[in-house]
Amino acid sequence: MASRSRTTFKKRQKEIARMEKQRDKAAKRMQRKADKQAGILEPESDQDAAADTESTESTEAVEAADSTTL
Repeated sequence: MASRSRTTFKKRQKEIARMEKQRDKAAKRMQRKADKQAGILEPESDQDAAADTESTESTEAVEAADSTTL
């Protein structure tokens, strides 16, 4: 008689984790949709804010260099 292996238990655990992850993602999508309908704006991500700051600083540096050469 062959005994059962633990692979079915591991497989079930992975499946449960996958389903929980899907539920979490669905809940986040629903929340974003509700926020969008309510008119709540999303905060800027850190990358967007950093890119805006860098572009502003580089523009100011170019303008300062132009004004000194005049």
